[in-house]
Amino acid sequence: MDTNQNRIQSVVQRPGASLVVASFVIAAIVTLASLLGLLAPWPYQEETENWVLQARGQDIGNLLAVVVLTVGAIRMRAGSLRATLLWVGALFYLLYAYIVYAFAVHFGRLFLVYVAILGLVFYTLIAALATSARPSIYPRGATRVFAAWVPIGTGVLFALLWLSEIIPATISEEAPPSLELAGLIVNPIHVIDLAVVLPGMIIIGALALRGNETGLFLIVPTLVFSVLMGSSIIAAMALIVASGDTSVLVPMVMVSVVVGASLAAATVYARRVAGLPRPPATNQ
Repeated sequence: MDTNQNRIQSVVQRPGASLVVASFVIAAIVTLASLLGLLAPWPYQEETENWVLQARGQDIGNLLAVVVLTVGAIRMRAGSLRATLLWVGALFYLLYAYIVYAFAVHFGRLFLVYVAILGLVFYTLIAALATSARPSIYPRGATRVFAAWVPIGTGVLFALLWLSEIIPATISEEAPPSLELAGLIVNPIHVIDLAVVLPGMIIIGALALRGNETGLFLIVPTLVFSVLMGSSIIAAMALIVASGDTSVLVPMVMVSVVVGASLAAATVYARRVAGLPRPPATNQ
């Protein structure tokens, strides 16, 4: 056996057809639910105007995620490592989105649809993380540093943003104004972000800076998640501005910068990973 295979090895394996089929099923159901949310009046009929606009912005982000998920699944099946990273990132986004739908949209005809999507995405993601192809060599230098610091900066930025709203409200013992606008008893986005997502982004970035393999692998999916989530936030803010509320213009610019930085970091990093050499053929 050629000894170079031990020195330069990329674990490249085609995922089972079941993961691709699961991706198509998820894509179909998400598309249906999102189009109903955008076009039909009844899915959000019990929500406040502000929460309806946020939900529809999320629906737009969902449709973008469906494109990434579907294209990623097809290319991943053909053996593309870059597509695998994008695909996992789309699953991260959909898991987050449908936790919010399942817990923060009034019970209605789409409730079981939200639950079904959440379950499908969760178990597909578990299978993906257990079986996805992983390279043994990752980008170094400025590419790695930039890609690692973007999620760290994003995590810190949004944590400070949410805490700047929550801490004063806690001290005054009054609910944040955003809760009244959305008609919620608690904001699930604050909970998920502060408990899981933002610390996770910071940890993954820090692990990547240290050269940890898990951190290096999860950097691109994390950045893809950031791009998709940021895009859905921008879509929601655009709908809010169109309704006559211009107070979100400055935050929309801030989120656009985060999306741009995440997209640039993901693109540069993924290209370097995808360009790694394959193992040389074994000489029998």
